[in-house]
Amino acid sequence: MRPLVAIVGRPNVGKSLLFNRLAGQRLSIVEDTPGVTRDRLYASCEWAGRSFDIVDTGGIEPSTDSEILTFMREQAMIAIDSATVIIFVCDIRSGVTAADQEVADMLQRSGKPVVLAVNKMDSVGPVDPEIYEFYSLGLGDPIALSAVHGHGTGDVLDECLKHFPPEEAGEEDAGAIKLAFIGKPNVGKSSIVNKILGEERVIVSDVAGTTRDAVDTPFENEFGRYVLIDTAGIRRKSRVEDRVEKFSVMRAQLAIERADVCLIMIDARDGVTEQDTKVAGMAYEAGRASVILVNKWDLVEKDGKTMDRLRADIRRDLSFMPYAPILFVSALTGQRVDKIFELANTVNEQANMRITTGVLNNVLADAQARVQPPTDKGRRLKIFYMTQVSVKPPTFVLFCNDSELFHFSYQRYIENQLRSTFALTGTPIRLLIRERGESD
Repeated sequence: MRPLVAIVGRPNVGKSLLFNRLAGQRLSIVEDTPGVTRDRLYASCEWAGRSFDIVDTGGIEPSTDSEILTFMREQAMIAIDSATVIIFVCDIRSGVTAADQEVADMLQRSGKPVVLAVNKMDSVGPVDPEIYEFYSLGLGDPIALSAVHGHGTGDVLDECLKHFPPEEAGEEDAGAIKLAFIGKPNVGKSSIVNKILGEERVIVSDVAGTTRDAVDTPFENEFGRYVLIDTAGIRRKSRVEDRVEKFSVMRAQLAIERADVCLIMIDARDGVTEQDTKVAGMAYEAGRASVILVNKWDLVEKDGKTMDRLRADIRRDLSFMPYAPILFVSALTGQRVDKIFELANTVNEQANMRITTGVLNNVLADAQARVQPPTDKGRRLKIFYMTQVSVKPPTFVLFCNDSELFHFSYQRYIENQLRSTFALTGTPIRLLIRERGESD
């Protein structure tokens, strides 16, 4: 499991600035997805050859209200329970506050590694002697940091890396396909993981929110080697009031980011709900190969057309991912559970498929001969060539004379030609339109 670094601190200490600086490249990628609004409170990060996740746990607001003590304790405990290392951000201008001391005491008692970063030390030259006040927190040497200018971020990350588990510990998962089971609460994610493993490895309960973290379990069978990631159920934001559960949702989103294949679980009795659409949208936005698992199939009264009707409903409600295969399963009886791995292998291969430029342009020429590119006011779209630039998901750049002429409908037509020619049925496809002369 990848290390998790939690950033803790009061509002206005520059915690979010530090988070954005560490995750800047990640957060610069923006994409419109139907019905999906994505929080930017987490990101993947890399430093000195190590990949890890970072999470902003939210500001700790000082107040005279007694409820703030509970709030502070909850925030600190979330970081303590879930993080590999905690970056505790303080502000040189305000010095050590009572809120800083309260959280520092909790972190100290936890025994978790803490990196103390004193922010807003923006001047270059001798270190401000007021930094020595922060030794009173009992968290070791404070590191001078300027989140605005980037000074000291390398020192902070170097210190974090010292507390990461040895990289060799994750080598057993190298080459294994990471499968993330995602969905709303109580859809049977933990139950199906337990069915696969043949033992009660994950706590199963009817109480929503039992699974708080994303749990990684290595698994091997005749189909290959896998890492099963059981995630906390993802609810509508209006219902995510418990702060521990908010962190669980972020961890589930992180699990999607690092998964190879997302197994989107839907309750066969409910059909596709609004929340199912949001969960599927998260997998789509992340560009992950996906399989839709319709669980609790054993509890549905059926006639000869029940499966076809439900399949049609799913295709209608999840119209933005028509490529994802649908599998009807039962975690209770084990019905078709073994088929999950065959489908996962297939869609993972498709997500990693590379196609040579020559073959792509043959397909492009055939597609244009079959259906002429659109025209507008006497100007016809000309597509010069196409090339693949990345995988997971397969991403293609098409160079043309005028990107405004490249209508969405014709992009969809080209995408469908790629899917039918190369059997890309389990993964999103990204098409990037460039005018000739634009930089790659």
